[in-house]
Amino acid sequence: MSNHSKGPKIVIPKTKSEWILDSIGLMTFLGSIVFLLLIWNDIPDKVPGHYNAMGEVDRWGEKWELILLPAIGATILIGLGVLEKFPEVHNYPQRLNERNAHYFYVNSRKLLNQLKNSSQIIFALILFESVSIALGWGHGFGVWFLPIFLFSVGIPIALALIQQSKIK
Repeated sequence: MSNHSKGPKIVIPKTKSEWILDSIGLMTFLGSIVFLLLIWNDIPDKVPGHYNAMGEVDRWGEKWELILLPAIGATILIGLGVLEKFPEVHNYPQRLNERNAHYFYVNSRKLLNQLKNSSQIIFALILFESVSIALGWGHGFGVWFLPIFLFSVGIPIALALIQQSKIK
């Protein structure tokens, strides 16, 4: 059963790992934007617009579509960043109480932090790979991209659920 009411409001400073991941995620996000701006005039009018499960381009689109990747990344960065600040509104088991709220909040917030920053890296990789293919520098992601993407999202979720199940 889930507790849909707000949990206790407590202030918990970010952990060192959250600060490190935030730095990596933000630098990757900003780096992808700088890269796109620097290379923009060299990018041809047609760029990869979509990839299939094998990492092959299955749709070509307009160069302007590349702007969607940082836009989606920014939306994720802002959205999950806001949710990180308010762990008391996340969904928790009924066993959440004043005594264990700290542990639930840190676990939930760290999961959001990992997903937020993994997303920044993934969108930056997609942007770089799309530009590389359009410019003839690369040939596509290959079969490795989908498993890496699934693991980068699935492993943190699974570990957070296991950790949450251990909170008394």
